[in-house]
Amino acid sequence: MGEQKKVTSGLLINSLLGFSGLLLIILLLALAARIYYPRLSAERTEKDPVLISDIIQIEVLNGCGVPGLANRYTQTLRSYGFDVVESGNFDHFDVENTIIISRRQNIDHARRLASALNISPDQILREVSDEYFLDLTLILGRDHESLNL
Repeated sequence: MGEQKKVTSGLLINSLLGFSGLLLIILLLALAARIYYPRLSAERTEKDPVLISDIIQIEVLNGCGVPGLANRYTQTLRSYGFDVVESGNFDHFDVENTIIISRRQNIDHARRLASALNISPDQILREVSDEYFLDLTLILGRDHESLNL
């Protein structure tokens, strides 16, 4: 019986050594794979990627009281690639000339919209607010029929 215990314990030790050796080989292979094939970094770049276009988010408000005007311009602006995120009525309906209000530091977006609508740059106002999530507010006035859209 003593001889059988020695054989069993020797077999157990050899099995544990074999398993440990196999585990060591797997870990070394994983380390080598990590060295030759490092993980890709998931950090954001400082500059905007080239493939992402510059999206202009706009709020369209009816300032002249024509029923459905803001909705019509919303659909048309969307078809031209502008991101209209809100539309509705302005707080009053006596706006004579259409106005673009720039809500961000970069006024280039407002100039781009003014150019698309054929609005004079004099009708661009700047009201920068960090609380606004929109780039521009377009307030449609009584001159809406003279716009390009």
